Amino acid sequence: MDGMPFEAELMQGSPASADKQVTLANWRLAPFNRWAFSHVSEIIPSAIIAHDPVHVAPLSSAPADLNQIGYRTVDGRDGTVAGMVADTFTDGFLVLHKGRIVTEHYAAVLTALRPHIVFSVSKSITGTLAGLLVASGQLDPNATVAQYLPETRGSAYGDATVRQVLDMTVAIDFTEDYLDPKGDFMRYRRASGWNPVDDAESGGDLRSFLATTRRAPGNHGHAFHYVSPNSDLLGWLLERASGIKLADLLSDGIWRHIGAEMPAYVTVDRLGAARTAGGMSATLRDLGRFGEMMRHHGAVAGKAIVPRAWVDDILKNGDKDAWARGDMSTFIKDGKYRSKWYIVDEPREAFCAVGIHGQWIYIDRKGETVIVKVSSQPLPVDEGMDRHILAGLKAIAGQFA
Repeated sequence: MDGMPFEAELMQGSPASADKQVTLANWRLAPFNRWAFSHVSEIIPSAIIAHDPVHVAPLSSAPADLNQIGYRTVDGRDGTVAGMVADTFTDGFLVLHKGRIVTEHYAAVLTALRPHIVFSVSKSITGTLAGLLVASGQLDPNATVAQYLPETRGSAYGDATVRQVLDMTVAIDFTEDYLDPKGDFMRYRRASGWNPVDDAESGGDLRSFLATTRRAPGNHGHAFHYVSPNSDLLGWLLERASGIKLADLLSDGIWRHIGAEMPAYVTVDRLGAARTAGGMSATLRDLGRFGEMMRHHGAVAGKAIVPRAWVDDILKNGDKDAWARGDMSTFIKDGKYRSKWYIVDEPREAFCAVGIHGQWIYIDRKGETVIVKVSSQPLPVDEGMDRHILAGLKAIAGQFA
C-alpha cells in the first residue's frame, strides 16, 4: 500500500482499520468522501432504480482535446478546462456533443460502471419526473400540497401549491446550513438517515419532519428560497399522487427508457421514504444519457419520454423577479429557476442541475452539448470552485456554438 493515495486505501482489509473505515458519521467528510460518494448504497439503505439491460443505448465517440480551452470567471480570474478538472476534486467528467463522447475522465475510485451520488442533481431528476404525472392528470401544479398530503396541514407546506414547491418559492422557516451541527439541517439529515442517531426512533423519519416544518412570514411565491426539504416533499407528493414508490416510478417513467447501462439508486430513511432532494446515485454515462433526453426536449431516439411541453416550460417560464429577490441571485446573474432546474442562459437554451460537493449536469442546446461532472469537493459549498466550474462549462459549450 506504500505510495497509494489515501482514498485508495479506504475500506481496505476485513474489516478496515479504524483510520480507513468509512462510516455514517464521516462519509461526507474529506478524505473519506472520495470513497463514499461512489459507494453510498453500502453506507445508507438505498432503493434500486432499475434500468432495462436489454435496451442499453451505446454512446459513440468523437474525441477532442478540451484541456486548453480558457475562460475568465465572473470575479476576474483566468482558468483552463484542464485546471478546472484537476483543481475541483473531479471524480468523473463527461462531455457529449451531439450525443457522442468528446471526453470522458475518471479519478479516485470511480469507474464507468460505478454510480456516484449527485446530491441536489436529484432534485432536477425528480422535477423532471413530475412532468409525467402532470401530463397524466395525476398531479395538478396549481393544487395545494394539502390536497394530496393532508398530513402537511399546519406546516409550511399546507397552503403552498405544488408549483411553488417545484420552483422553490415556499415561505418556509428553514435554514440550509450544511455545517451547523445543531440547526435545522442537522435534524433534517438525522430524519433522512444520513447522520447517526442514538437509536432509530430518536432520529424520527423524513415525512414526519416535513409535516412539522414551520411557516415563514410573507406570501408563498414571492421569492426564491432554496431549501432541500421542498424536494423531498415533492417526492412524497409524487408517491401519493401515483400510488407508486418513487424508485419504481422513476424506473418505469424514465430510467428504463433512456438506454441506461446500469441501475441508479436513491437513499431511503428508516421507513422507506426516498431522499429525492439529494440521495440519488448514477453512473457518469447514464447521467449523460439523462441530460441528452433533456437536450432533446424529453425524447430519446425520437420517442417522447417526458412531455416536451414540460421540458420546454423549464426554459420558457420561471419567475425572474422571484429569483432576483431570492437568496442565490448572485450565483447566476439574470437567472431563473423552474421545476428544480437552473436556467443559466436563456438565449442559448442553457440550463443545469447542480449538487453540493461539485455535482453538475450542464445542457446547452445551441451548442448541442451535455456536460456531466461528479466530484468529492471537501466543502459542501465552495463559491470559488462553483464560479470556476460554471465558467469552464460555459466555455466548453461555447466551442460548439
